[in-house]
Amino acid sequence: MIRRRILRPTFFNAGRRFLSSNAARSSDSTAPVLRLSDWSGRLASRARSFPVNPYHLTRCCFSSQAMLDFQEGGIVHVPLAQTGEGIAECELLRWFVKEGDLVDEFQPLCEVQSDKATIEITSRYNGRVAKVLHDPGSIVKVGATLLKMSVDDYAAPVDASNEFSNAPPAESVISDTNAQSSLLNKNKTEGVLSTPSVRSIAKQYGINIDEVAGSGKDGRVLKEDVLRFAAKKGLIEESSSSKDDESVKLDGTFLESSSAPAANVLQYIDTRVPVRGYQRAMVKTMTAAAKIPHFHYVEEINCDALVKLKATFQNENTDPAVKHTFLPSLIKSLSLAMSKFPYLNACFDENSQEIILKGSHNIGIAMATPHGLVVPNIKKVQSLSILEITKELSRLQLLAQDNKLGPEDVSGGTITLSNIGSIGGKFGSPLLNLPEVAIIAMGRIEKVPRFDNNGNVYPSSIMTVNMGADHRVLDGAVVARFCNEWKSHIEKPELLLLQLR
Repeated sequence: MIRRRILRPTFFNAGRRFLSSNAARSSDSTAPVLRLSDWSGRLASRARSFPVNPYHLTRCCFSSQAMLDFQEGGIVHVPLAQTGEGIAECELLRWFVKEGDLVDEFQPLCEVQSDKATIEITSRYNGRVAKVLHDPGSIVKVGATLLKMSVDDYAAPVDASNEFSNAPPAESVISDTNAQSSLLNKNKTEGVLSTPSVRSIAKQYGINIDEVAGSGKDGRVLKEDVLRFAAKKGLIEESSSSKDDESVKLDGTFLESSSAPAANVLQYIDTRVPVRGYQRAMVKTMTAAAKIPHFHYVEEINCDALVKLKATFQNENTDPAVKHTFLPSLIKSLSLAMSKFPYLNACFDENSQEIILKGSHNIGIAMATPHGLVVPNIKKVQSLSILEITKELSRLQLLAQDNKLGPEDVSGGTITLSNIGSIGGKFGSPLLNLPEVAIIAMGRIEKVPRFDNNGNVYPSSIMTVNMGADHRVLDGAVVARFCNEWKSHIEKPELLLLQLR
């Protein structure tokens, strides 16, 4: 097999391997090699001598080096490729194509969500969709076939003198194909936008969620839409005289009707919600983090100077697209402190029993989104200005809210900040975001009374931080000195000027 692959004359184009008819049918090592420079000139002159399927494709080579087998009739299986390190399966969110659609190379086929990010799967071929094998909401294993594509129409050459002269215009062929494709079941392939919990409710009542009209943004199906649809189908009891007064709820679920008998006022129903997407990643990470020996260090930081600095930034802001907050200054000052204490920017290799000191300060920011908790990170913070950090943070926040973060946005973090204070609470007790060795939870900034050196009371803006650390790598003294360094940059932001290049 190795000898045949080396000696078989091949031609590469756009990441795929094409075999001439002679090479595919013979293992003769003396067969001439068809070079790229010869291909275009010889194709037209030899078009009539080729059989119907002259290439006799048996294997396809992606740019990722993945090899796929063709089936009879020029049908190629398009698999779910590896979307990231350690990813074994993904949830299929929606299809961009239907059975019968013509597909161009690099055209998006579908959108999937892994534990780390939402990704679009693109086509490696020019062809026609022959069969879609999975519905939206399905869990697909990496390497499993997503769909089958027919590449016969694009692999077989035509008679240069007759076929091209008698062929109908390309526009008419495309329009005819689109007209036929529009008759197919659109909902089955494209799917609808909805959360896993809503899909679970629909499955509980045996409802095809594609039949439910969504009232949310971009047609998203909400829980209320499913319940309304179930009521219309008679799956949920309701009072015909007071539908407007009826309250239906399904998370610990009860039905309440003003005209219902007292015994049926509340009907509680257990609901199973599948763990998908970011929540599944959180389950894995937190389960692993619970096995790491943690210790926590709590400190209070005076943020009076930080409050004034933010106000100055906002007053001098001339770009309406930029919104200044406390967080970019905290991120930049954290990076400066990490430069003096590199063991905070590290990870622990259990196999080799080594501590790996990271070169880049890739600071992750924990974000609560409608799709779950996610931690994208800002790359190489030590080389960014506060304004650049502000813009990058805004970009990541927008992508996180739309569930559009890429694998590069959520991988490679070296330390994490959790701004729990933006929601509420003085401080939290965070768990490590492995393989990092440190995480910091920041509480809200609040005005509290303080005493000066003369015993006079004055108001001060205080933020409480709680730092969790991997005790295998860091000890209390190192964390305390690090926090003192970070605290000095926050309380006296003018010190940041001494570190600027």
